[in-house]
Amino acid sequence: MSDLQDRMKQAVAEAATEQIRSGMVVGLGSGSTAALMIQALGAKLKRGELTDITGVTTSFQGEVLAAELGIPLKSLNAIERIDLAIDGADEVDPAFQLIKGGGACHVQEKLVARRAERFVVVVDATKLVDTLNLGFLLPVEVLPGAWRQVQAELQALGGEAQLRMAVRKAGPVVTDQGNLVLDVRFAGGITDPAGLEQEINNLPGVLENGLFVGITDQVLVGEIAGDQPRVRDLEKR
Repeated sequence: MSDLQDRMKQAVAEAATEQIRSGMVVGLGSGSTAALMIQALGAKLKRGELTDITGVTTSFQGEVLAAELGIPLKSLNAIERIDLAIDGADEVDPAFQLIKGGGACHVQEKLVARRAERFVVVVDATKLVDTLNLGFLLPVEVLPGAWRQVQAELQALGGEAQLRMAVRKAGPVVTDQGNLVLDVRFAGGITDPAGLEQEINNLPGVLENGLFVGITDQVLVGEIAGDQPRVRDLEKR
């Protein structure tokens, strides 16, 4: 990752924490930009700038990081509300539709985002696209005993699906829920995210897919102006 991209991510992560107020229940997202946001939140708590914060994490990775930083945590089942959720995305289109799941955490991420009163997405400028799925594959979480069946069903829908394999372990990626991930590419990209999200989730054996439609309230974009990072509040189209 380039130094410029690092600086963009840091700027947008810190900007997102400005929306957090004392007493809030905050959904803490997954991925590299969200990790920077969690670190910025932990620093504010340590300095006493924020108090009485409860975090709800979207991954085991986030849970470990938040615990190391002393951020109090509760599970989804133990809270009555989430005031604000902040998370990254792998792709964002002009209508604030997302693809998430590059880290295989999209099931818990979607649960937290749907529960939140406000869902804010933090990305660097490289994640902005006109059409979803032309560059980034769509993750679909499947039951281990059904992945071949779901793969065939996705092919019938026009998607080329491959089982995601682990990098530093033998065998496939296993999610926090103990399932597998199929990464799918649709020729020409995804032109109807809302319809496809429902269609895929109706397939037997599918737990959830990485399309996030109609739940994003705000997108903050880190970018470089000249040689300085800045944050842009994206306008929804």
